[in-house]
Amino acid sequence: MSETTPPTLDDLLADAPTNWGKWGTNDEVGSLNYLGTEQAVAAARLVQQGKVFTIQRLIGDPKGDPVWPGRSPAVRTQILDESSWDGEGAPQFPGGLHYADDKIEAFLQGSTQYDALGHVWYGGKLWNGYDARSTVGGMELASVEPIAQRGVVGRGVLLDMARFRGKSHLDAAETFTHEDLLACAAQQGVELRPRDILLIRTNYIELFFEDSESFYANFCEPGLVYSPELVQWFADMEIPNLVTDTIANEITIDPNNGVALTLHNALMRNLGIAFTEITDLESLAEDCATDGVYEFLYAAAPLKVAKGTGAPVNPLVMK
Repeated sequence: MSETTPPTLDDLLADAPTNWGKWGTNDEVGSLNYLGTEQAVAAARLVQQGKVFTIQRLIGDPKGDPVWPGRSPAVRTQILDESSWDGEGAPQFPGGLHYADDKIEAFLQGSTQYDALGHVWYGGKLWNGYDARSTVGGMELASVEPIAQRGVVGRGVLLDMARFRGKSHLDAAETFTHEDLLACAAQQGVELRPRDILLIRTNYIELFFEDSESFYANFCEPGLVYSPELVQWFADMEIPNLVTDTIANEITIDPNNGVALTLHNALMRNLGIAFTEITDLESLAEDCATDGVYEFLYAAAPLKVAKGTGAPVNPLVMK
Protein backbone atom coordinates (compact mmCIF):
# COMPACT_ATOMS: atom_id res chain seq x y z
CA MET A 1 0.00 0.00 0.00
CA SER A 2 1.35 3.43 -0.88
CA GLU A 3 1.49 6.21 1.69
CA THR A 4 -1.17 8.13 -0.19
CA THR A 5 -3.69 5.29 -0.38
CA PRO A 6 -5.64 4.71 2.83
CA PRO A 7 -6.67 1.15 3.66
CA THR A 8 -10.27 0.10 3.44
CA LEU A 9 -12.15 -0.20 6.71
CA ASP A 10 -12.65 -3.89 5.91
CA ASP A 11 -8.88 -4.34 5.96
CA LEU A 12 -8.09 -1.92 8.78
CA LEU A 13 -10.68 -3.41 11.14
CA ALA A 14 -10.48 -7.02 9.98
CA ASP A 15 -9.41 -8.26 13.41
CA ALA A 16 -11.22 -5.66 15.51
CA PRO A 17 -13.43 -6.80 18.39
CA THR A 18 -17.18 -6.89 17.82
CA ASN A 19 -20.28 -7.14 19.98
CA TRP A 20 -22.52 -8.34 17.16
CA GLY A 21 -24.94 -10.94 18.47
CA LYS A 22 -23.95 -10.37 22.11
CA TRP A 23 -27.46 -9.17 23.01
CA GLY A 24 -29.30 -11.20 20.40
CA THR A 25 -29.92 -10.99 16.69
CA ASN A 26 -32.52 -8.23 17.02
CA ASP A 27 -30.59 -5.81 19.23
CA GLU A 28 -30.62 -2.11 18.26
CA VAL A 29 -29.13 -0.36 21.32
CA GLY A 30 -25.76 -2.12 21.56
CA SER A 31 -23.50 -1.25 24.46
CA LEU A 32 -26.26 0.71 26.16
CA ASN A 33 -27.28 -2.77 27.35
CA TYR A 34 -24.42 -2.42 29.82
CA LEU A 35 -26.49 0.22 31.64
CA GLY A 36 -29.07 -1.46 33.84
CA THR A 37 -30.82 -0.78 37.13
CA GLU A 38 -27.59 -1.31 39.09
CA GLN A 39 -25.80 1.43 37.12
CA ALA A 40 -28.77 3.81 37.40
CA VAL A 41 -29.04 3.41 41.18
CA ALA A 42 -25.28 3.80 41.66
CA ALA A 43 -25.30 6.94 39.53
CA ALA A 44 -28.19 8.40 41.51
CA ARG A 45 -26.10 8.10 44.67
CA LEU A 46 -23.57 10.51 43.15
CA VAL A 47 -26.07 13.36 43.41
CA GLN A 48 -24.91 15.14 46.58
CA GLN A 49 -25.11 18.86 45.84
CA GLY A 50 -28.27 19.17 43.77
CA LYS A 51 -26.43 20.92 40.92
CA VAL A 52 -28.01 20.48 37.49
CA PHE A 53 -26.28 21.12 34.15
CA THR A 54 -27.87 20.89 30.72
CA ILE A 55 -25.28 20.27 28.04
CA GLN A 56 -27.14 20.84 24.77
CA ARG A 57 -25.86 23.65 22.58
CA LEU A 58 -28.41 26.30 21.67
CA ILE A 59 -30.25 25.69 18.40
CA GLY A 60 -30.40 28.91 16.43
CA ASP A 61 -27.54 30.55 18.30
CA PRO A 62 -27.17 34.16 17.08
CA LYS A 63 -23.43 33.45 16.85
CA GLY A 64 -24.07 30.47 14.56
CA ASP A 65 -24.57 26.72 14.89
CA PRO A 66 -21.54 24.46 14.34
CA VAL A 67 -22.46 21.55 12.05
CA TRP A 68 -20.69 18.88 10.03
CA PRO A 69 -19.47 20.23 6.66
CA GLY A 70 -22.22 19.84 4.09
CA ARG A 71 -25.01 20.20 6.64
CA SER A 72 -26.83 23.49 7.10
CA PRO A 73 -27.75 24.97 10.48
CA ALA A 74 -31.33 24.88 11.70
CA VAL A 75 -33.64 27.58 10.36
CA ARG A 76 -36.41 28.78 12.67
CA THR A 77 -39.38 30.43 10.98
CA GLN A 78 -41.99 32.49 12.81
CA ILE A 79 -45.48 31.45 11.68
CA LEU A 80 -47.72 33.45 14.00
CA ASP A 81 -47.08 36.43 16.30
CA GLU A 82 -49.00 39.52 17.42
CA SER A 83 -48.73 41.01 13.93
CA SER A 84 -50.80 38.11 12.62
CA TRP A 85 -53.84 39.79 14.21
CA ASP A 86 -53.20 43.22 12.66
CA GLY A 87 -55.27 42.80 9.53
CA GLU A 88 -58.62 41.55 8.36
CA GLY A 89 -59.10 37.81 8.29
CA ALA A 90 -56.98 37.19 11.38
CA PRO A 91 -57.66 33.97 13.30
CA GLN A 92 -60.50 34.33 15.79
CA PHE A 93 -60.88 32.38 19.01
CA PRO A 94 -63.61 32.67 21.63
CA GLY A 95 -62.41 35.01 24.39
CA GLY A 96 -59.86 36.83 22.21
CA LEU A 97 -56.93 34.42 22.42
CA HIS A 98 -53.77 35.37 20.50
CA TYR A 99 -50.68 33.14 20.32
CA ALA A 100 -47.28 32.72 18.75
CA ASP A 101 -46.21 29.76 16.64
CA ASP A 102 -43.03 28.78 14.81
CA LYS A 103 -41.24 25.85 13.20
CA ILE A 104 -37.72 24.73 12.45
CA GLU A 105 -36.13 23.01 9.49
CA ALA A 106 -33.06 21.16 10.65
CA PHE A 107 -30.77 18.21 10.15
CA LEU A 108 -31.51 15.70 12.90
CA GLN A 109 -27.76 15.66 13.51
CA GLY A 110 -27.36 19.42 13.20
CA SER A 111 -27.24 20.10 16.94
CA THR A 112 -26.36 18.28 20.15
CA GLN A 113 -27.52 14.80 19.24
CA TYR A 114 -27.28 11.03 19.49
CA ASP A 115 -26.25 9.01 16.46
CA ALA A 116 -28.32 5.98 15.60
CA LEU A 117 -26.16 2.86 15.78
CA GLY A 118 -26.82 2.33 12.08
CA HIS A 119 -25.69 5.84 11.16
CA VAL A 120 -22.34 4.70 9.69
CA TRP A 121 -21.14 1.44 8.21
CA TYR A 122 -18.77 -0.28 5.84
CA GLY A 123 -18.80 -3.52 3.90
CA GLY A 124 -22.57 -3.34 3.42
CA LYS A 125 -23.31 -4.13 7.08
CA LEU A 126 -24.58 -1.94 9.94
CA TRP A 127 -24.39 -2.55 13.66
CA ASN A 128 -25.19 -6.16 14.59
CA GLY A 129 -24.74 -7.29 10.99
CA TYR A 130 -27.87 -5.68 9.61
CA ASP A 131 -27.94 -5.20 5.84
CA ALA A 132 -27.07 -1.63 4.81
CA ARG A 133 -29.95 -1.76 2.30
CA SER A 134 -32.24 -1.45 5.33
CA THR A 135 -31.32 2.25 5.39
CA VAL A 136 -32.96 2.98 2.03
CA GLY A 137 -35.75 5.52 2.56
CA GLY A 138 -35.20 5.56 6.32
CA MET A 139 -33.52 3.40 8.94
CA GLU A 140 -35.64 0.29 9.34
CA LEU A 141 -33.08 -1.17 11.75
CA ALA A 142 -30.66 0.36 14.27
CA SER A 143 -32.33 3.78 14.03
CA VAL A 144 -32.24 6.31 16.85
CA GLU A 145 -35.74 5.38 18.00
CA PRO A 146 -34.75 2.35 20.15
CA ILE A 147 -32.16 4.52 21.96
CA ALA A 148 -34.79 7.20 22.49
CA GLN A 149 -37.34 4.69 23.77
CA ARG A 150 -34.79 3.25 26.20
CA GLY A 151 -33.05 6.36 27.53
CA VAL A 152 -29.54 6.53 28.97
CA VAL A 153 -28.72 6.76 32.69
CA GLY A 154 -25.39 6.01 34.32
CA ARG A 155 -22.23 7.28 35.97
CA GLY A 156 -20.73 10.00 33.85
CA VAL A 157 -17.12 11.15 34.10
CA LEU A 158 -15.79 14.36 32.60
CA LEU A 159 -12.32 14.10 31.09
CA ASP A 160 -11.16 17.66 30.53
CA MET A 161 -8.46 17.12 27.91
CA ALA A 162 -8.06 20.84 27.24
CA ARG A 163 -7.24 21.65 30.89
CA PHE A 164 -5.15 18.49 31.16
CA ARG A 165 -2.95 19.80 28.36
CA GLY A 166 -2.92 23.32 29.75
CA LYS A 167 -4.87 24.86 26.89
CA SER A 168 -8.06 26.83 26.46
CA HIS A 169 -8.88 24.43 23.60
CA LEU A 170 -7.22 21.63 21.70
CA ASP A 171 -5.85 22.41 18.25
CA ALA A 172 -7.10 21.19 14.89
CA ALA A 173 -6.01 17.59 14.22
CA GLU A 174 -4.65 17.18 17.77
CA THR A 175 -4.93 13.59 18.92
CA PHE A 176 -5.15 11.70 22.17
CA THR A 177 -5.44 8.05 23.15
CA HIS A 178 -7.08 5.96 25.85
CA GLU A 179 -3.82 6.21 27.78
CA ASP A 180 -4.21 9.99 27.71
CA LEU A 181 -7.75 9.57 29.06
CA LEU A 182 -6.41 7.51 31.94
CA ALA A 183 -3.69 10.07 32.66
CA CYS A 184 -6.24 12.88 32.57
CA ALA A 185 -8.50 11.00 34.99
CA ALA A 186 -5.57 10.38 37.34
CA GLN A 187 -4.66 14.07 37.33
CA GLN A 188 -8.28 14.97 38.08
CA GLY A 189 -8.38 12.46 40.93
CA VAL A 190 -11.21 10.39 39.47
CA GLU A 191 -11.19 6.66 38.71
CA LEU A 192 -12.48 5.35 35.40
CA ARG A 193 -14.63 2.28 35.97
CA PRO A 194 -16.26 -0.27 33.68
CA ARG A 195 -19.53 0.92 32.14
CA ASP A 196 -18.79 4.61 32.68
CA ILE A 197 -20.23 7.17 30.29
CA LEU A 198 -17.26 9.22 29.11
CA LEU A 199 -17.61 12.97 28.50
CA ILE A 200 -14.56 14.47 26.79
CA ARG A 201 -13.94 18.22 26.64
CA THR A 202 -11.73 19.72 23.96
CA ASN A 203 -13.41 23.17 23.72
CA TYR A 204 -12.44 23.09 20.03
CA ILE A 205 -15.76 24.59 18.97
CA GLU A 206 -14.62 27.83 20.63
CA LEU A 207 -12.75 28.39 17.37
CA PHE A 208 -16.01 28.22 15.41
CA PHE A 209 -17.40 31.12 17.40
CA GLU A 210 -14.17 33.09 16.91
CA ASP A 211 -14.06 32.64 13.13
CA SER A 212 -16.43 30.14 11.50
CA GLU A 213 -14.79 30.51 8.07
CA SER A 214 -11.33 29.49 9.23
CA PHE A 215 -12.89 26.79 11.44
CA TYR A 216 -13.98 24.90 8.33
CA ALA A 217 -10.81 25.49 6.32
CA ASN A 218 -8.93 22.17 5.99
CA PHE A 219 -11.47 20.78 8.47
CA CYS A 220 -9.98 18.26 10.88
CA GLU A 221 -11.21 18.21 14.45
CA PRO A 222 -9.09 17.03 17.36
CA GLY A 223 -10.04 13.83 19.12
CA LEU A 224 -9.38 10.22 19.93
CA VAL A 225 -7.22 8.45 17.37
CA TYR A 226 -7.59 4.82 16.31
CA SER A 227 -5.36 2.03 17.50
CA PRO A 228 -6.19 -1.64 18.10
CA GLU A 229 -5.26 -1.10 21.75
CA LEU A 230 -7.70 1.80 22.13
CA VAL A 231 -10.56 -0.19 20.63
CA GLN A 232 -9.78 -3.15 22.87
CA TRP A 233 -9.73 -0.86 25.91
CA PHE A 234 -13.20 0.45 25.06
CA ALA A 235 -14.38 -3.14 24.62
CA ASP A 236 -12.83 -4.34 27.89
CA MET A 237 -14.19 -1.35 29.81
CA GLU A 238 -17.66 -1.99 28.37
CA ILE A 239 -18.10 1.73 27.66
CA PRO A 240 -21.76 2.32 26.74
CA ASN A 241 -21.69 5.93 25.56
CA LEU A 242 -19.02 8.35 24.29
CA VAL A 243 -19.95 12.03 24.67
CA THR A 244 -17.83 14.88 23.32
CA ASP A 245 -18.04 18.58 22.53
CA THR A 246 -16.85 18.12 18.94
CA ILE A 247 -18.98 17.58 15.87
CA ALA A 248 -17.82 14.03 15.22
CA ASN A 249 -16.35 12.67 18.49
CA GLU A 250 -12.94 11.73 17.02
CA ILE A 251 -10.20 13.08 14.84
CA THR A 252 -11.75 13.64 11.42
CA ILE A 253 -8.97 12.09 9.31
CA ASP A 254 -6.67 9.62 11.03
CA PRO A 255 -3.09 10.91 10.64
CA ASN A 256 -1.70 7.38 10.80
CA ASN A 257 -3.71 5.79 8.01
CA GLY A 258 -5.66 8.53 6.21
CA VAL A 259 -9.07 6.97 6.93
CA ALA A 260 -12.04 9.16 7.84
CA LEU A 261 -13.97 8.55 11.09
CA THR A 262 -12.38 5.20 11.89
CA LEU A 263 -13.78 5.12 15.42
CA HIS A 264 -17.35 5.65 14.30
CA ASN A 265 -16.94 2.23 12.76
CA ALA A 266 -14.65 0.51 15.27
CA LEU A 267 -16.60 1.71 18.33
CA MET A 268 -20.16 2.39 17.15
CA ARG A 269 -20.67 0.06 14.18
CA ASN A 270 -18.70 -2.85 15.68
CA LEU A 271 -19.05 -2.47 19.47
CA GLY A 272 -22.41 -0.69 19.55
CA ILE A 273 -21.17 2.28 21.60
CA ALA A 274 -23.61 5.19 21.46
CA PHE A 275 -22.12 8.47 20.24
CA THR A 276 -23.29 11.86 21.54
CA GLU A 277 -21.89 14.89 19.75
CA ILE A 278 -21.74 18.72 19.81
CA THR A 279 -22.33 19.03 23.56
CA ASP A 280 -21.62 22.19 25.55
CA LEU A 281 -19.37 21.17 28.44
CA GLU A 282 -18.12 24.61 29.45
CA SER A 283 -20.24 25.28 32.55
CA LEU A 284 -19.83 21.71 33.73
CA ALA A 285 -16.06 21.80 33.21
CA GLU A 286 -15.74 25.07 35.13
CA ASP A 287 -17.70 23.62 38.02
CA CYS A 288 -15.67 20.41 38.07
CA ALA A 289 -12.44 22.38 38.09
CA THR A 290 -13.76 24.42 41.02
CA ASP A 291 -15.05 21.63 43.28
CA GLY A 292 -12.82 18.80 42.06
CA VAL A 293 -15.78 16.47 41.46
CA TYR A 294 -15.62 14.92 38.01
CA GLU A 295 -18.17 12.11 38.45
CA PHE A 296 -21.94 12.57 38.32
CA LEU A 297 -25.31 11.25 37.25
CA TYR A 298 -25.71 11.46 33.48
CA ALA A 299 -29.18 11.11 31.98
CA ALA A 300 -30.31 11.58 28.40
CA ALA A 301 -33.01 10.61 25.94
CA PRO A 302 -32.90 11.80 22.33
CA LEU A 303 -36.14 12.73 20.60
CA LYS A 304 -38.19 9.76 19.44
CA VAL A 305 -37.87 9.91 15.66
CA ALA A 306 -39.08 6.95 13.64
CA LYS A 307 -36.40 5.67 11.24
CA GLY A 308 -34.09 8.54 12.22
CA THR A 309 -30.32 8.45 11.70
CA GLY A 310 -29.99 10.57 14.83
CA ALA A 311 -31.96 12.98 16.98
CA PRO A 312 -31.44 16.13 19.04
CA VAL A 313 -30.95 15.75 22.79
CA ASN A 314 -30.48 17.92 25.86
CA PRO A 315 -28.60 15.68 28.32
CA LEU A 316 -28.78 16.34 32.06
CA VAL A 317 -25.84 16.12 34.44
CA MET A 318 -26.49 16.14 38.18
CA LYS A 319 -23.86 16.47 40.93
